[in-house]
Amino acid sequence: MTDPFHANLSADELVQTAMEWHFSPETGSPFWVKRAAALSFDPRNDIRTWADLALFPDVSEEWRDVSVDELVPAGIDRSIWDFQVFDSGGTTGRPKRIVESRSRRQGVQWVSKVLDDHGIPGEGSGHWLHIGPTGPHIVGRSIGLLAQQRQTFCHYIDFDPRWVKRLAKQGQTEDVVRYVRHILDQAQDILRTQPVSVVFATPPVLEAIAAHDDLLDQVQQQVRGIIWAGTSIGPETLHTLEAELFPDAVMVGLYGNTMMGIAPQRPKVPGEENEGCVFIPYEPYSRVRLVNPEDPTRQVAYGERGQARISLLSRDLLLPWTLERDYALRIRPNSSYPQDGVADVRPLPSGTAPSVVEGVY
Repeated sequence: MTDPFHANLSADELVQTAMEWHFSPETGSPFWVKRAAALSFDPRNDIRTWADLALFPDVSEEWRDVSVDELVPAGIDRSIWDFQVFDSGGTTGRPKRIVESRSRRQGVQWVSKVLDDHGIPGEGSGHWLHIGPTGPHIVGRSIGLLAQQRQTFCHYIDFDPRWVKRLAKQGQTEDVVRYVRHILDQAQDILRTQPVSVVFATPPVLEAIAAHDDLLDQVQQQVRGIIWAGTSIGPETLHTLEAELFPDAVMVGLYGNTMMGIAPQRPKVPGEENEGCVFIPYEPYSRVRLVNPEDPTRQVAYGERGQARISLLSRDLLLPWTLERDYALRIRPNSSYPQDGVADVRPLPSGTAPSVVEGVY
């Protein structure tokens, strides 16, 4: 079957294509085909624009319990079956699970182009080192695909962020420190023996690297690109990392999660007013809207802070919208990237959301 999600679709045509694909008994997943009967509208006829997606309820909570078999679209050819299961981080509760086949690889290709605009080393410039979770989290595969896209090797130092969060919640600070040291010891061995030029790490791991002089020297001498993601980071800390600790490396942030995919940091445009670290989603397939936490139907104005409301439309997965635990500033588009940006991402204040322990991811 020809993939109807081709690149020439307009934003609203993508919505209509997604409705037809995911709610047709011939192509849709059992979850959405069954769910259609309980909706007060007909998605295939009534949902025509991105604004219309607001008619859907937030179903993501159901994905903590639903069998992932129910999420696989019937229209995907079983002869090219390569679905994988990925979990959310479980920061605010039990993890949600999604299935993903090939759709997000297109997003990874776009992210790679954005990294080119930043000047992250590419083909022939050394290996990558991923210091972060792999399965069941999707970030490890995404970083590996980015390295593969740029025709280089990716080394992995895996860690379990859920275990670290549990230790942090229980006040076992010394155990957290030992766990991070265990991660850094492995990373240092790879840095000493392999031509690594790009490192992916979370802000807490980067700060831990900076606290060990021998490892910091190794990274400063060898690494020319640092990609960070996973936990929030304040502007002052980010400035310290960029200007003082890793001044010879290009630093690029990634915002995103299992549900929405990757929103890379927007490259600054010479001659334009450029804010600090601004993230941009892969529109039109993935959208982030910052809304009033007390009225999620109302988008905040530019320069105002709001709760992240995300949507994802792809061949593999349909997520009409869901509210995330993130709280950020809405930023205007620039001349190079027409989508809204989000900046200064942090956990939603505890008065309106469950308490968040970020740990090392």
